[in-house]
Amino acid sequence: MKKKLLFILTSLLFSIAQSQEKEKRITLEAENVTAIEIFKLIQKNTNYHFYFLDEWFTKKTYSISYNNSKIEKVLDDLLQTSNINYYILEEFKIILTKGNLIKKSVYENSDNTTQIDSPIFVNSSVDIKNEYIKIGKETDNKKEKYILTGIITNDKTGVPLEGVTIIGSQKSNYTTTDKNGQFKLNLSYGENQIETIFSGFKNETKKLIIYNNGILNFSINEISEQLDEVVINANKTKNIRQTIAGISSIKAKDIKTIPTILGERDILKVAITLPAIKSAGEGSEGVNVRGGKVDQNLFLLDNGVIYNPTHFLGLFSAINPFTTNNLKVYTGNIPAEYGGRLSSVFDIQTNDPNTKKLSGEASVGPVTGNVNIDIPIINNTSGLVLGARSTYSDWILDLIDNEDIKNSSVSFFDVIAKYKHTINEKNSLQVTGYHSRDQYQIASDTINEYGNTLVSLNWKHKFNAKNTGDLTLSNSNYTFNIDYEGDDTNKGFNLKYRINETDLKLLMKYKYSAKHDFKYGLEFKLYTINPGSILPNGENSETIPLNISQEKALENSLFVLDEIKINKKLNFNLGLRLNQFLALGPSSERIYESDLPKNESTLVNTINHDNNSIYKTYHNLSYRISGRYSFTNSFSVKAGYNKSFQYIHRLNNNTTATPVDTWRLSDSNIKPQEGSQLSLGLFKNIEDNNYEFSLEGYFKEYNNLLDYKIGANLLLNENIETEVIQGKGKSYGVEFLFRKNNGRLNGWLGYSYSRSLIQLNSMFDEERVNNGNFFPTNYDIPHDVNAVLNYKFTKRYSLSVNFTYQTGKPITYPTGKFIINDIEFLTYSNRNQFRIPDYYRMDVGINIEGNHKIKKFAHSFWNISVYNVLGRNNPYSVFFESVNGNVQSYQNSIFSVPIPTITYNFKF
Repeated sequence: MKKKLLFILTSLLFSIAQSQEKEKRITLEAENVTAIEIFKLIQKNTNYHFYFLDEWFTKKTYSISYNNSKIEKVLDDLLQTSNINYYILEEFKIILTKGNLIKKSVYENSDNTTQIDSPIFVNSSVDIKNEYIKIGKETDNKKEKYILTGIITNDKTGVPLEGVTIIGSQKSNYTTTDKNGQFKLNLSYGENQIETIFSGFKNETKKLIIYNNGILNFSINEISEQLDEVVINANKTKNIRQTIAGISSIKAKDIKTIPTILGERDILKVAITLPAIKSAGEGSEGVNVRGGKVDQNLFLLDNGVIYNPTHFLGLFSAINPFTTNNLKVYTGNIPAEYGGRLSSVFDIQTNDPNTKKLSGEASVGPVTGNVNIDIPIINNTSGLVLGARSTYSDWILDLIDNEDIKNSSVSFFDVIAKYKHTINEKNSLQVTGYHSRDQYQIASDTINEYGNTLVSLNWKHKFNAKNTGDLTLSNSNYTFNIDYEGDDTNKGFNLKYRINETDLKLLMKYKYSAKHDFKYGLEFKLYTINPGSILPNGENSETIPLNISQEKALENSLFVLDEIKINKKLNFNLGLRLNQFLALGPSSERIYESDLPKNESTLVNTINHDNNSIYKTYHNLSYRISGRYSFTNSFSVKAGYNKSFQYIHRLNNNTTATPVDTWRLSDSNIKPQEGSQLSLGLFKNIEDNNYEFSLEGYFKEYNNLLDYKIGANLLLNENIETEVIQGKGKSYGVEFLFRKNNGRLNGWLGYSYSRSLIQLNSMFDEERVNNGNFFPTNYDIPHDVNAVLNYKFTKRYSLSVNFTYQTGKPITYPTGKFIINDIEFLTYSNRNQFRIPDYYRMDVGINIEGNHKIKKFAHSFWNISVYNVLGRNNPYSVFFESVNGNVQSYQNSIFSVPIPTITYNFKF
């Protein structure tokens, strides 16, 4: 058909006479008709006749209205956004071409008159075969370079792929897809070839004819199921090229071989093995990033906030690994689009649903069962992801040789659902719902419960090739309950706590030019905290009911950032975020005497504020600056400086964070936290990017860090400002990471030396700690070493080892005692002057893959692992008691013996 059309076109081009006929005008009106239908209408009502192939046009519809208009006007409007050119021959014949520009050749005769030949194809020397894809529409103003954009998806699932490398004809010309699968590549006019490279997928080659800027969307094929290597980042050179330092990206599918506690695949536990991120130990909820507090980390699940991302006192992650796509952690220069925390952002993105066929994954282990199902709703358009996980761990407690523990119970579950609908090429809608619940009772009559609930709605819209927008509305809720019966029935109580956050965020992206990529937008956060209520539990309980007044505040932000590409070597990322914090009523604002410590004796007045009235306002400007200079394609230097503000505080006077820690908003008595960080890093890849080295240093300063007075009561306290102190802080450190990406032996080794110090100084003794000098925080861990190694014996069998070492946590020891009126009292050292014993642990796992046949109902995977294979009795905490006049020290441990587990996974 195409050869026949080419023959007809060639005959027409060289046989048309040069006479001119009177121009024909068009009067036409139609609604919701395709381009082909418009051509047929014109042919029916005029003398014009069109020559084209139907396959060049989509089913896109138009509504048109023309009155005595030129045919050129109609065609220009109709073909403006397509890659179709046209040429009008005499005798009302219109030739349509895909990309090619047809024009008449012009030359001068000997008599200086102009001669116009029959029209010809420009670049007719190019052999345009069927395998070539034509991009753009050719014009008379030809340029040397044009921009090719597009989206690359998984051929099996239709999900956009992040980190795909696209290489042009010249190997030095390449780019990668972003988290939405989008790419942009500069290509020369004329014949080109591009190739895709992505781990786990077949390389794809496309032959192109570039006429102008254009779009090419395509999918790539996934390779049959293979053993996943331990690779944090699929893009081999991203660590060199990205502008912002301190970013780590972890794919959930790449962590299944890493041994973790009780065989549970855990993306947050893997994140802790990176140098910048530390945990206070087993049984500790939360993480500390570059010397920051636990509350200075923002955890996002599909753009909704999670206040407690752990199960069972931090032993397990509350993030389902089967429904998780990737985790991106910002520990250095946090982009301006994120706000509300000082130290880090954990941005967790769930999998997009498979819109082509039903699929899923499940696992059965000694502690939990887990299942994930992808359900297509409309083929290639919409789908649903459902994930559920639950524990059945009480049998483990029955094996412990301790009667109190045998009577204990532990249970938790989490469920997640995500629906995604692609409305059209420019619009998509996504809804995520998440709920988790923990309940535990350890050797006591107290039942503890806590849980998260999250709903997130996201709408993506593409305005044009340069402008896109994301609108997200989310609501997050965190609660904990303590139900105590007690041995004595008159002491029973029920305590409840709740924090709720509603967030509305508009994020706009504007690709201004090849050198400037802008992001800008607005964000509004509404906080509502019920600080706690206590009620009697049982008819005979003498507990006095108490309800602490609600706290409420609104945080508004305006942000803008620019990714500036000076050249291939030098890039900058500049960002500003203007914050406004409004403390809202109803509230009872307590006014204390100035220049005196806050206590009941210095309280001078209490002002009651009406609902939603503003009684305290803070305005602050955050700025984030980072830059990258690439000396070569495998070596770069990055530096950054940022200043941030945080208006919410976590109250805790233990050495580790717990689920019953409470949160407090800034107001007239508690100022916002401030933090600034200066960082510098060196990044080097060798042997075709198979080995990666990085060395980063940082220095951070804080103001208004919230700490506590000696003997402080932080729970159910109406006057919490009288129990806390705000002071200065600083942290500094050096982080080293070595990673081997490929080969039989792969993995990484990370080491960090870091210090975290706080200063609580005041002219008043009750607000001064350690004589006003800097002292270690509860989470100061100078030395931290992590090694994660994976050795493949064959494609189906591998061995994994995980080793961790940490300096012991700070602790305050008793240093003496004295007796007054026959009552014995202990004296203590300076706060955090000593340390508990160092922590180290080794885990070993054997991984067995099922056979890799493609045509198979399910692919299986076995993991046999031993947690704490050395049987190290690592201390969780140390406490002291006075027994018969002697001070005795005691140590608590979570796991003091090796814990073997076996887990079976299958994917269909």
